[in-house]
Amino acid sequence: VQLQASGGGLVQPGGSLRLSCAASGNIFSINAMGWYRQVPGKQRDLVATITRGSSANYLDSVKGRFTISRDNAKNTVYLQMNSLKPEDTAVYYCNADVRSYSSGGYDPIKNYWGQGTQVTVSS
Repeated sequence: VQLQASGGGLVQPGGSLRLSCAASGNIFSINAMGWYRQVPGKQRDLVATITRGSSANYLDSVKGRFTISRDNAKNTVYLQMNSLKPEDTAVYYCNADVRSYSSGGYDPIKNYWGQGTQVTVSS
């Protein structure tokens, strides 16, 4: 299973970006999906998560500005980021809990990470 993230870039304060993360490979089902971010020298922080049924949770500092969504048919999770601030600058990583097919049916759920995409908010 691979997670391919895209959509990062350089944006001015107050601007918007939309991140996408598509899962591919041996996929039976995907449970929770999410976005995390990390700046150099600091731990990776949870930004937002979404269940298969689209129940979402957010980091307090992004509530009202970021929206997480998913397309289960495409195995893809999105992060719409509006009103971006310099403190949102980080490498953003997608994450997913995936159950794969096996010869006997399906495997236990495993957690996967995408490769990260840089988001820079600067004037």
